[in-house]
Amino acid sequence: MALVSAAVTLAAGVPVSAAAERSAAGHPGVRGTVLSVRSLTGSQALPGASRNLLVTYVSKGVAGRAVKVTGTVALPKGRPPAGGWPVISWAHGTTGTADVCAPSRNTPGGPADDYISIVNTTLDGWVTNGFAVVQTDYEGLGTPGEHPYMNGAGAADTVIDMVRAARGVDRRVGRDWFAAGHSQGGHASLFTAVAQNAAGDVRLRGVVSIAPGGWGMSQVAPYILSGAPGAEQAISFLPTLLIGAAAADRSVKPDRLLTPEAAPLLTTARTGCLAQIRETATRVPVDKVFAREADLAPLTAYLKSQEPVGLEAKVPVLVAQGTADALTPKASTDRIVADMCAKAPKVTYRVYEGVDHRGAIAASFDDALTFVRLIRSGRAPVTTC
Repeated sequence: MALVSAAVTLAAGVPVSAAAERSAAGHPGVRGTVLSVRSLTGSQALPGASRNLLVTYVSKGVAGRAVKVTGTVALPKGRPPAGGWPVISWAHGTTGTADVCAPSRNTPGGPADDYISIVNTTLDGWVTNGFAVVQTDYEGLGTPGEHPYMNGAGAADTVIDMVRAARGVDRRVGRDWFAAGHSQGGHASLFTAVAQNAAGDVRLRGVVSIAPGGWGMSQVAPYILSGAPGAEQAISFLPTLLIGAAAADRSVKPDRLLTPEAAPLLTTARTGCLAQIRETATRVPVDKVFAREADLAPLTAYLKSQEPVGLEAKVPVLVAQGTADALTPKASTDRIVADMCAKAPKVTYRVYEGVDHRGAIAASFDDALTFVRLIRSGRAPVTTC
């Protein structure tokens, strides 16, 4: 792919910064390097922003090599404060593993629009409160290669490099940033809280994790095999876990693990998004998911390695959870919080009565905004550990 050239300009008439062009031309492997940028319109453009951009940038893939990733940048209206606009780097929840599920590719009524439209309402709240809002699609969503779904370190890399890319596009974007995410993105934001930034070019100030997933995900296969109540719902997330695990660990062979009756799950996951996978899952009997000869040990071991266990946060963390959440139950989030508190007492835990999985995004906004503003004022949030 050709890198950004001096002739490339945004549709709005604002050129890519000279620094970004030099970086892309001379150091295409440097994390956060901008490869392309253009104006973004349509359902992914936040209405409260002064400008919305679609960016392609360099990040570190799960294999340790440079990869191309896409994402979006929404800039606030008005003049930035001293030091530039603070940043919310949003990590999205599960949409799927197919390219069409990338948030930056969303269209009204598209296969992931039922989720993304809900998220964008809250993201618009951040940008109208003076934050630059950036959102990675993650590795392998909308770009070559498979998406390593629920790989903690890999997701954290794309989240932080999205901030670097935003600063490369517009130097009014500040160094100070906050990671925020929901579900899969809640998992990603927790891993971001423990990530090292040897470069020291951007400064993570805090993390907001909403209904984080991942606790006990290594037990998905045994749970389905048990046929216990709720196993049918677990089938909906199995193909994304299989494809994601295989993207990061070659010992996982998804097509060898499923029966012919369950094979359509993978076909759907490779072309559609979560809503389509759920529909396919309704036609797969619980006792017809795994092949009799399937070796589930590599899958279980890999998923175990990606569970949010033993994470020692380096910055304050706000965890938000609804009591009516059937996808990431409060009991699981309670365990995540207790485990993190045991490592570093930096967690503030907020629970919302009667709120379900997606509802927690909007329900937690006021608390998240207060949490972020408190840190920006130089004060430490009160921990609930």
